[in-house]
Amino acid sequence: MATAPGALVPAATCAAAQGPEHVREPVAYDAILLAGFGGPEGQEDVIPFLRNVTAGRGIPDERLEEVAVHYRHFGGVSPINEQNRTLRAALVAELERRGLDLPVYWGNRNWDPYLNDALREARANGHHRLLAIATSAYASYSSCRQYREDLADALEDTGLTGVLQVDKVRQFFDHPGFVTPFVEGVRAGLATLRSRGAQHIEVLFATHSIPTADAQRSGPSSLGLRDGGAYAAQHRYVAEVVMSQAGETGTPWQLVYQSRSGPPSQPWLEPDINDAIAELPASGRDAVLIVPLGFLSDHMEVLWDLDTEALETAEEHHLEAVRVPTPGSHPAFVAGLVDLVTERLEGTPATDRPALTSLGPWQDVCRPGCCENVRRGFRPAVAGLAP
Repeated sequence: MATAPGALVPAATCAAAQGPEHVREPVAYDAILLAGFGGPEGQEDVIPFLRNVTAGRGIPDERLEEVAVHYRHFGGVSPINEQNRTLRAALVAELERRGLDLPVYWGNRNWDPYLNDALREARANGHHRLLAIATSAYASYSSCRQYREDLADALEDTGLTGVLQVDKVRQFFDHPGFVTPFVEGVRAGLATLRSRGAQHIEVLFATHSIPTADAQRSGPSSLGLRDGGAYAAQHRYVAEVVMSQAGETGTPWQLVYQSRSGPPSQPWLEPDINDAIAELPASGRDAVLIVPLGFLSDHMEVLWDLDTEALETAEEHHLEAVRVPTPGSHPAFVAGLVDLVTERLEGTPATDRPALTSLGPWQDVCRPGCCENVRRGFRPAVAGLAP
């Protein structure tokens, strides 16, 4: 889809307003906005939180309660908010270490503290040029565009459209800071399994499944990616890098999916991790290493879908199993996020930006039509050219 003449990026700084893929003009941002997903922090929060997540889909509470059991198993508390508090504190410390005077505000899409609150707080403190870091590394509707839409909604809801400028760092799936913790985890995990006597290990790189229609539309259409679009391609490319850097190119691996929702009639990306695990013994495997490649921290879909369900499936099939840690607040990951900030502060050319796959460095300003959601259509979004 071609960019219309004179098209502007909503709420953008002047350097990003005309929509360059990579912004080469330094921008004097005065604050960072950590944009999270959010999660309940008590039993009474669970259903209201799930209503927020599924808003507009008409899902009755009795069906939401089927998902709520995962949260209720852990006292109704998702670990994601505490993990974002930890990440925010680590970002503040790293920014201070580098002499960057940038406060870090934190707001969620689906639970307190909300994005609206973070924007109001930033404005009340006199800040007006914000650089957002979404807590998701990949390109898809739910992992990128929906964050951009919710930021646009928050600006409108608070009356701060035209008052605050909000840009967003690029998707960082192949940035060394994100990849390094997984390389370390794969090395350590395989060493642990081998110390237990495992000889035929398969590595399963796990990520959140999404509707096939959304996957095919993930990323800019100009890339011409098929078979899961940019979303699946980014994961495959990064998995290859992880195995190579871990020195394990001869160890078998595959990309698998988890946390599927939606009606059975709607195609989602496959195979499901539990189905993949069940088939491993027939291939002569005696162990499995689970790598949560699609996730930044050990939130509910890691604790339940991987640490509970997937590990139980492995045990049922008499497989040794280890789950690799997520990046969390790993020093390399935190430093990498601040590197993404400095790219925009300094206007670093794309040729000088680190990227470990041929797909990157990813764009700063999303292309028109990027990551379309067929069901919802195009809605206003920051950090990208319309639609």
